[in-house]
Amino acid sequence: MKNYLKPFVTMSLAIALGVLSNPAFAADPFRSSNPRNIDDQTEAVFRAMFQEGDYVKAQELLDQGTATDPMAYAMQSALAFTDEDYDRLEENANLTLSSAEALLDSDPLRGNLYMAVGNFLQGAHALLEEGTVRGTPTALQKLQQVFSYMNAAEKVNAADPELNLIKGYMDLMLAVNLPFADPNQAIERFESYAAPEYLSERGIAIAYRDLDEQDQAMDAVDRAIAAAPNNPELLYLKAQILVQQEKDQESLTFFDQALARQSQLPDNSVEQIAWERCRAQGRAENKERNCSREVDQWMDENR
Repeated sequence: MKNYLKPFVTMSLAIALGVLSNPAFAADPFRSSNPRNIDDQTEAVFRAMFQEGDYVKAQELLDQGTATDPMAYAMQSALAFTDEDYDRLEENANLTLSSAEALLDSDPLRGNLYMAVGNFLQGAHALLEEGTVRGTPTALQKLQQVFSYMNAAEKVNAADPELNLIKGYMDLMLAVNLPFADPNQAIERFESYAAPEYLSERGIAIAYRDLDEQDQAMDAVDRAIAAAPNNPELLYLKAQILVQQEKDQESLTFFDQALARQSQLPDNSVEQIAWERCRAQGRAENKERNCSREVDQWMDENR
């Protein structure tokens, strides 16, 4: 569950934002019409995290501001998750909820979306802090509330690209953890309504990867990389898909390109990429490798 929470938290729950149409403000990355109000700094954090894949820059930008938009708190929760700082995750999940509640009257779409965000984050916190056995009742209760608020947002505008991006990633998360969920629903949302492209195509690539339809996954990740060529997480995803295609030697190029941007990523992400690279190299060379030892040494030398 934990491995799949990362892309959902950092890509789907922290992306409900919009900006003024005034040229003094950045463009809404979701909507070509009816953009929402949000400050330039929050938009810059969004692009740093999701377009550039630069978590360090995103945190630095957040630390500079005093934004009270729910997006800022969701971003902080996402970064706390990657840092495994679960107290900070819980604190910002609660702030996401309180600031979302304040939006319900003036912007019911975003207000309900952020209520879903906050409840999901609280459920994730329960699982992470209390474990599966003790945390599941709370998580399931929160999941029911997530569905309720998402449905309320959908009643406002079922074709909203932001809503469909979030629900698409939710469908992916559920498809991995619940037997009745179908990743094809996520693909349909991503293809029909979701934006921006570097996130919707990334979602499509993940869905096809998990369906073991690797050619379609490769097509999607290539489109995502074309839209965000410097994002190390997209390069890492392409390496994973190549591994699934049994192209271990070819995958090393993209593992290396992702690791070349290690300064942008959390240490635990870098360690995971390095470990998968080591495993791929071992298969490519048909050699046994002690990847745990090699990665520990590599991390000591490169961080």
